[in-house]
This record gives sequence, C-alpha cells and structure tokens, in this order.
Amino acid sequence: MGKISFANSNNKTIAMAAVIDFPEGFDEKKRYPAIVVSHPGGGVKEQTAGTYARKLAARGFVAIAYDASYQGESGGEPRQLENPYIRTEDVSAVIDYLTTLPYVDKERIGAMGICAGAGYTANAAIQDRRIKAIGTVSAVNIGSMFRNGWENNVKSIDALPYVEAGSNARTADAGSGTIATMPLAPLKEADAPNEELRQAWEYYHTPRAQCSTAPGVATLRSLNQIITYDAYHMADVYLTQPIQIVAGNLAGSKWMSDDLYDRAASTDKQFHLVEGANHMDLYDGERFVDEAVSVLAPFFQAKLSGDTAARQAAE
Repeated sequence: MGKISFANSNNKTIAMAAVIDFPEGFDEKKRYPAIVVSHPGGGVKEQTAGTYARKLAARGFVAIAYDASYQGESGGEPRQLENPYIRTEDVSAVIDYLTTLPYVDKERIGAMGICAGAGYTANAAIQDRRIKAIGTVSAVNIGSMFRNGWENNVKSIDALPYVEAGSNARTADAGSGTIATMPLAPLKEADAPNEELRQAWEYYHTPRAQCSTAPGVATLRSLNQIITYDAYHMADVYLTQPIQIVAGNLAGSKWMSDDLYDRAASTDKQFHLVEGANHMDLYDGERFVDEAVSVLAPFFQAKLSGDTAARQAAE
C-alpha cells in the first residue's frame, strides 16, 4: 500500500490524495490490471472505498482509492464541494494518472464505486471508453436520490425548492465570504428517519468508521448541480461495457441499482443481490462485503484478462 498525491489533470491546482494497494508479490517491472474505487458522497478513501481497494488488490489488482476533489486530503476550495460533474471527471482524472504508471496495463482498467461513487463511476464509464468493466455496490444516482427521495417516493418537481436553496446559497456565499453547508447523512442520530439512515449516521459520526477528513456535509450550493444531475444519462446508448451490480435486498436504495440495470445498454450485465443486507451493510459488514468482493473480483478478473483486453483492442 502506498499513499500518494498527484495533480488532477482537469485542474492542475488541485492535488489528488490517494492510496494505491498492490497485489501480493507485486513486481513493478510487470503490468497489472487496475481498478479505480470511488467513495460515497461524504466519504473518504480511508473508509469503505479503501476497504474494497485492499480486498481487490489481494485478488491480483492494482487498486486505487482516492479522495474526491475538494474533499478529504485532496485539494480544492471551497471545501466539501459535491459537484457531481466534477466528481465524475475525477474518475477520469485518476485514470489519466494510472496510464502514466509503467506497471499499469492501460488496456485493463476497471472502475467501481460505492453509493454515490457507484453512480459517478457509471457516469464516467458512459463517456470514458478506457473503463473496460464497471462494478457498483449499493449504487446511488445522487440526482435521483435528491429529487425523488431515498425510497423513490417523491416527485421530481417537489425538489424545486432545493434548486432555489442552492441558488440562494450561492448569493449568500458570495456576500458573506462563508460557505453554507448541508448534511449528506444525518448529523445526529435523532435526525435519522429510519434504521438504515441511522446506520449512515453511525458510520460517519461514531467510532464505527468516523474520519477527521469526512465531516459528512456538502456545500449547500452543490444542490444546483445535484438536483439536475442524472448519473445514468445516456446509459441506454453508451453504457456498453460489462457491468456487475451488487446491492442488498433490504436496501432502501435498491431501486437505483434496478434503474441502472434497466437503463444500461450493456449486453453483459449482471445483478447480484446480497440477502439480508441493507445499503450500509455493504460498506463495512464483514460477511456482506466479502460476499460482494467474491462476486466483483472474478468479474473483474474475467473482464480485465489479457485475452479480453486484446479482443477489445482488436474491435
């Protein structure tokens, strides 16, 4: 494992912080398949993204978990900006970096994410053909979630006040010199509307997985971009890469994994349901995470094999 920093190719003033995990017996003179792992909204590389990266590295991959621009140990102002378009571009920026490493096979790069990181990964794959295979865990299309609610029971038009709030926040930020924020998960246990989101509070704000660089908030101005964003835009046309979706059968967010499966143009798509798991269980529940990796690892091994890469290059 190595902690690194590199300039974001989309904005050279932003230093991206990341951790690269290497497979056992790693030889820098060889070339390996690589996987980019994107963290949830409000998360950082030290949490669930790092967990999946380590486990995938143990299965033979170079795996990189990174902090999004403006978040964690990465640079950028204002802090905690959650602009989904930038987060999507971050995936490609990390791939840009990977292509400069002599031990990474540029034709064998995959990407996966957890929660909103999964949505950003899908969106990146729609437009970045260097991503040869996609994995998602507890996928969240952050635009859909904010428009339609955690359980898809809100009409999109009802989110219009959020666009107004984001617009007003920009004015207030410009006039006051301070940056207004909003929670991405409940900041207090009492704020959680159900057990699943109570666990989100627990994950980010108790010793379960709290991290000093993950305050669990986003800039309020981010609402303007979030509400109008669709992580799966044009997936029915351009999301043609192999895709492995993993979700808990008890997850309130499962409908967003269903939506991805239905909309993806790929003819090589699979959906694995983890029985007894909710959304948060797939972050750090040991047996649930191990089950997810037991599906994702062979998927990536098959799709990022040398033969597959050669065939795709020929096509």
